[in-house]
Amino acid sequence: MSLVVVGSVALDSVETPGETRENVLGGSAVFFSYAASFFTPVRLVSVVGGDWPAEHTELLRSRNIDTAGLQVVAGAKTFRWRGKYLEDMNDRETLDVQLNVMEQFDPVLSEEYRRCKFLFLANDPPDLQIRILEQCPGAMLTMADTMDLWINSQRAGLMDLLGRVDGFVLNDSEAKMLTGEENLVRAGHAVRKLGPRFVVIKKGEHGAMFFSRHETYVLPAFPTPNVIDPTGAGDSFAGGMMGYLAEQGSFEPATLKQAMAYGTLAASFTVEGFSLDGLKKIEREDLDRRMEEYRKMLSF
Repeated sequence: MSLVVVGSVALDSVETPGETRENVLGGSAVFFSYAASFFTPVRLVSVVGGDWPAEHTELLRSRNIDTAGLQVVAGAKTFRWRGKYLEDMNDRETLDVQLNVMEQFDPVLSEEYRRCKFLFLANDPPDLQIRILEQCPGAMLTMADTMDLWINSQRAGLMDLLGRVDGFVLNDSEAKMLTGEENLVRAGHAVRKLGPRFVVIKKGEHGAMFFSRHETYVLPAFPTPNVIDPTGAGDSFAGGMMGYLAEQGSFEPATLKQAMAYGTLAASFTVEGFSLDGLKKIEREDLDRRMEEYRKMLSF
């Protein structure tokens, strides 16, 4: 079924202990849509500047990602992020952020996009996420992500958003910050009680936790030894998860668990290269093969 993602498209500069890459393709909507495209067609909504390389758009289109919602502002600059990963590859420092065209990002969706059945709101400001949500009243499933900046600076808007979406995704430190709970199980249930039907807490190399009214479970990360660049892993997780749900046209409990597993595997391929390099090397069959390995790892 139709899947729309609204979020950032960026040019990233990434420093790791072993290598540095300048001006590579990045952004939450990019990682999400590429991962989701293994399962279903995706419609991407974002904005870039005149410095945006046309080959990046062609790459996305080659993956059955509809870029009609990608606005190009001539004479302006694309959102840029520079970060540095520390030795353990878990912690990172943001060295520079240039919002550029994202600062004025406030899209009006086309009628075709508004009729989407699955909608994902990447970690934009909550007031913008709500405006997008209101444009898609017929969506079967709506999910949103957030970040520490909005928890600290736009808490009231975030609380409003939580009462409107079906699913909410955030990482472990954000869950603790939002709820004041140090225990992740209590934090997950506390976020769920704020409104969404289910909550997913991402824990990086330690996998993800799922919370609904009737279920709580943990899925571990896939144990890949080839961690090159963790940038975008969380967005790829969300894309794999939401893409599978849209493919199935369902979000029943068993489907949600399978979707989380596919999201975990999409993230495992993402970290095996800079930017989209890890995902560009695979097809759906590679995800399915890794799924069989993952199932064997979890059975005992």
